[in-house]
Order: sequence, then C-alpha cells, then structure tokens
Amino acid sequence: MKIYDIVIIGGGSAGLAAAVSAYDNGVKNILLIEKEEYLGGILNQCIHSGFGVHEFKKLMSGPEYAERFINELKSRNIEYKLETVVLSIDKKKNIYYSNEKEGFQTIVAKAIILAAGCMERNRGAIAIPGDRPSGVMTAGIAQRYLNIDGYMVGKRVFILGSGDIGLIMARRMTLEGAKVLGVAELMPYSNGLSRNIVQCLNDFDIPLYLSHTVTNIVGNGRLEKIEISKVDDKFNPIKGSEKEFEVDTLLLSVGLIPYNDLLDDLNIPNNPKTKGSLVNESMETSFPGIFSCGNVLHVHDLVDFVTKEGRKAGKSAAKYIQGTLSENKKSIEVNYGNGLGYIVPNKINVDNVEDSVSLNFRVKKPYENKRVIVKLNEEVIYNIFRPHMLPAEMEIVELKKNLLNNKSGKLLVEIEGE
Repeated sequence: MKIYDIVIIGGGSAGLAAAVSAYDNGVKNILLIEKEEYLGGILNQCIHSGFGVHEFKKLMSGPEYAERFINELKSRNIEYKLETVVLSIDKKKNIYYSNEKEGFQTIVAKAIILAAGCMERNRGAIAIPGDRPSGVMTAGIAQRYLNIDGYMVGKRVFILGSGDIGLIMARRMTLEGAKVLGVAELMPYSNGLSRNIVQCLNDFDIPLYLSHTVTNIVGNGRLEKIEISKVDDKFNPIKGSEKEFEVDTLLLSVGLIPYNDLLDDLNIPNNPKTKGSLVNESMETSFPGIFSCGNVLHVHDLVDFVTKEGRKAGKSAAKYIQGTLSENKKSIEVNYGNGLGYIVPNKINVDNVEDSVSLNFRVKKPYENKRVIVKLNEEVIYNIFRPHMLPAEMEIVELKKNLLNNKSGKLLVEIEGE
C-alpha cells in the first residue's frame, strides 16, 4: 500500500494552492486527487473576467486564473490523478478511491487536505411546487452546458436566486441571444456581489424582484411558464401578488453546500451554519492531521480568498508532517455574536500564529457605518469601522498576534450596537 505525506482531495483553486504551498514548505511526497477530467475545478467554466484582483492585481478569466496554479503544480512535478473519485476516508487516514484505469485502490496519508469544493442546492432541496418538466436546472449546470459543452439551454429564461452564478448567467444568456425576463430573490436584498448586480442586471435592464419566490412551475414535457409571488417577513407567499412569466428555462441560484461528506465517518464536528468542518487557525479540523480549506469549509465569494486558505492549509499540513505544528491544548475559543451569521476559524492556538490570524465572517443583514468589535475574555481588544457590510460579501478582520496575549479564553466578534 502506497504511503504519501500529504494527500489533497480536490484540484480546484484551494487544492492547487495547497499542493504548491505544501511543496514550497518542504514536503515533496504529495498526491492531489481530482474527480474531473481537468484540473482547475469550477474555474474552467467561468469564462468571464473578475478573477485575480487580489492575487495577481489584474482581471483574469477563470481558466486563466486556474492555469497559473496548474503550471505551478506541474513545474514542481507534484503527482496528481484525474477522473478519480475518493470514496471514503477512515480513522487511520486510509483513503479509498476508484478510477477507470486503476479500479479500486487504497493509499495511506500522513496528512489529508480536503479541498473538494461545494455543490449547488437544487429544486428538490427547496421544494418548489408544480409540474416536473425539463428546463429547470441549477445555474452552475447551465453555465457548464453553455461554456464547456456549447449547448444553449433556453431562449426565454427566468432565474430564481440572486447568487453570483445566477447573476453572471443572466448576463451570459443575454449575450448569447436569450431573453432573461427577471431574477427573483427571496430576501429583501441581493445575495450577489454589488458589482454583479450592476454589470449583470442593471446594465442589461433585467428586473430584480426582491422578496419574491417561485410558487408554481407549469409545463408538459418542457417548461412553459412559472409563477412568482411576493413574500412577507416570514417568507410566506402573499396571496394576490402572483405574476406569471412564459419561459422555457428556469435557472436556480439558491445557495451552495460544502461537499463535506467524506469526513462524516470521522465524527469531525461541523459548523451548523456553513455545513463545513470546525477548524482552527491552521485550517486543521478536530482530527489531527486532517485539514479543510476553500468552499468545502465555507462558501467564498472571491477565488482569491479561496487561494489564501489553500496556501494556509498547505503550509500547516507541511508543518504537521515536519512536527513543527504546535499541539498545545490551550486555545482561544472563537465565537460570533450580534449581527454575524458565522465565523471561521473556531479556535486559535496562539503558538501557531505567525504574525496575525484572519477572522472570516458574514453578517446576517446589510449594515452601513458600523464597527466590528472583537473581545477577548469580555475585554475589547480590537475594533474596526466598516462603511458597508453585506451578507453576500465575506468580511475579513486581521488580528495581530500581540493582541492575543492570553493563551486561552473566549474570543467574541460582533457588530457594535446590535
């Protein structure tokens, strides 16, 4: 049975960055496993620009961004397997995988980095009532059909959910000649980046129906029309507010779920909000030597932040292999308070913090001109003013190591005045 120092599951932006980082930090015996035909993950179908602003200080398409890291991986001769599915992981860090060439195989890893990304919520997950015709699909699937396979998925389109993939597909379908009749969003605010609202909807006069949802689907074989309704403050449809649209395609952009199932058998605690694992400052889960990063940990809005987490996980895994990652049991428990939906990481071992630790969180609702307050053992140690905060945009607070003068205790992050 072959033994690797580090096995990385997932060949998207997080996995690629983790592999390169682990190699550059002294570990060479690395295997990266990717289930698709190519490295790069979801970036391969994101042919629009907007990637790399933080990482490369320039606008790039998804494939361009991925190519940078694929070339870095290949230049280091890091081993990788394509079209390979990881079936399970056990408590001895045995990894069971299968592919067409090798069949069923088992390998052993001294450390594992899970970078498997996330999956889209589909119609069944949100239980839209009505018929079951063709023409109803997730926005990500439609993006793949159009940008990779070359299939035009419809001519009269409506989109449910204002997530970024849905917004980008509104523009993409319009540019391909389809008529996008509108976007409905359950919440009273958009769940996409502000720039995508402007560039993908406003610039093309595509209406956005806030506090609306799809309440009926009609079709015999192919989708014929949908009904949307306004919702009240408890998200219940309001009778008499129905609007009908004759369409042949309904795209769903209603959220993403981390593909975290591979860790279920290891009894690793999950964050109930993100559905990813609970991790510490080093991206390490509660299971020693197993790390998680990128969209499998929590859903990001910018690939640059995914890359940053991948690098951190790769460096931390290398330290684990080299025996230099502190296992000090005294740690700071990280909690989120008023105004926040979740926070990552969930623990901080100060011994492993080099200069600062990144606190990543999302707010529950839009805020303007508010301060983010950080308390350690009920004492305010840091605060920062933010003019705008939206649930769709991840917030990051960099906390310097010298502020964490206690080796243990409780850290609380919240919005001032909430």
